[in-house]
Amino acid sequence: MQIEQLKIGNASCLGLKVDLKPAPLLLIIGEKGFLSCGFLNVEVAEILGVAAAVVTGVKTFEDVLNGEVKSLTTRAKEMGVKAGQKGREAMSKLA
Repeated sequence: MQIEQLKIGNASCLGLKVDLKPAPLLLIIGEKGFLSCGFLNVEVAEILGVAAAVVTGVKTFEDVLNGEVKSLTTRAKEMGVKAGQKGREAMSKLA
């Protein structure tokens, strides 16, 4: 497992990476929500009422931040996150 402090704008976020096969589980956690790879279920995040966005096809934290948001929760939308925006921009709203 890899744990890193990631700077997103002025905010500090926590990056978690678990090396699984065939692809890693990646999660970047901010104060208001999180950005993850496709391993996490956005439908469950929606039911729980959390702000979450998902990018797919990623293997590193930089991939997550440079990838495009593919799905997101209503709470994340309310915070200004949009499908198609870069993960870094989404995370700046969730940090």
